[in-house]
Amino acid sequence: MSEFQFTHGIEPEFEQARDEIVKSLTESKLFEKEPELKKCLPVITEPERVISFRVTWEDDKGNCRVNRGYRVQFNSAIGPYKGGLRFHPTVNLSILKFLGFEQIFKNALTGLPIGGGKGGSDFDPHDKSDNEIRRFCQAFMTELHRHIGADIDVPAGDIGVGGREVGFLYGAYKRLQQKRDFGVLTGKDTHFGLSGSFIRPEATGYGLIYFVLNMLTYLGQDIKGKYCAVSGSGNVAQFAAQKLINLGAVVLSLSDSRGALIVKDPSKPFTNEDIAMIADLKVRKGSLEEIKDDRFTWLPGERPWKHLPKVDIALPCATQNENDADDVEALHKAGCFIIAEGSNMGSTDAAVQKMESLRVAYNESVKSGKPILPLWYAPGKASNAGGVAVSALEMAQNSQRMTWTPARVDEELNNIMTNIFNESVDNSATYTHEDLGSVVKSSSQKADSTVSALPSLVQGANITGFLKVANAMKIHGDWW
Repeated sequence: MSEFQFTHGIEPEFEQARDEIVKSLTESKLFEKEPELKKCLPVITEPERVISFRVTWEDDKGNCRVNRGYRVQFNSAIGPYKGGLRFHPTVNLSILKFLGFEQIFKNALTGLPIGGGKGGSDFDPHDKSDNEIRRFCQAFMTELHRHIGADIDVPAGDIGVGGREVGFLYGAYKRLQQKRDFGVLTGKDTHFGLSGSFIRPEATGYGLIYFVLNMLTYLGQDIKGKYCAVSGSGNVAQFAAQKLINLGAVVLSLSDSRGALIVKDPSKPFTNEDIAMIADLKVRKGSLEEIKDDRFTWLPGERPWKHLPKVDIALPCATQNENDADDVEALHKAGCFIIAEGSNMGSTDAAVQKMESLRVAYNESVKSGKPILPLWYAPGKASNAGGVAVSALEMAQNSQRMTWTPARVDEELNNIMTNIFNESVDNSATYTHEDLGSVVKSSSQKADSTVSALPSLVQGANITGFLKVANAMKIHGDWW
């Protein structure tokens, strides 16, 4: 990576995301087969535009409050900038650049015409009244409206920005622009009329499970009865857990910033009623520690990964870097063979290296005829792309002035996640330096009883997204 003279030690979150992409590409055959593409790396790793602005708003006591607002318009090679707005006290430019950079490749993986961007503010909505949140959203849009539009930049929600906040933002945009431009924001409530999309709240969580189903199919296994550890308790975790329960899996855990809630007995796991109760709890800004139920153990300040004696599938759905190398080792010892991210960059670099080394060890054991327990890792840019995929479908519905049925949106989402999996597997097998041998099946074929080597979904997803964006940038003259 030194040949590209990238900076280090200034923006750690962004540098981690950038270095992971660069590592995947340079350690593959991609630049051997297509050396000219290497010229794109210094260009694609710089955002096209970074917007920073102050947000002044009035609290309930009449005081003037000030926050920082940002929008990182990272890449528009294959469509308008697309990515969420995050309201959280930890928000800074490094985090938004990391999220925007990841968004480029995630959005490209969907196969839909959307570029990558991200924005937000260090505003903390957790201890604010509804009126304070409304006033902040209106103040935030006072500047943001100058930089967005249905064919320019289409923000959506993220942490701290749900349907209510998107409604406040859209109302402010409409007044400032003096026009109804439904396509300027996604994640809108379906009560807007013909502007929101069904399945949008569920999309990231559902899409994550659809991706995991493809992984299980490749392995010749079924989701029913699998023990699943889930972190987080927000939108993604709730709907991932709901889909798992409906498919017959066993949900063992959820968590929040204060700790983890673990089932004592897997025969009495989380139910749909529990998930509905937790959704209500989160709406009123409560914590899982408030739940008093003899079926659960509350572990303050903990994540679930090291506290479950038996796990098949782990789904980090909370925030970045929530899964480290020690967690991976503990999960694998507990029987875990799939880790798929519902959060963005949910695993540390050390965790990713550990998971990839376990995958390689499994492949070697397959070649020796003595298969060991695998550990197959799905990075968030692939496995959690369902949210932005349905956002793009919402944009399509807005353009048509139509609302698709929930069944149609869900079917489109399932197909998109399957295509992401297939392309990631195929490009990994094409460009990896690993000798996967003849045991690698086509990703589009249902697994039989034959034991298969596992291609790297990290390399596969990164290469697939990079190829789509880099080639579009070349056509546009962005690099030469």
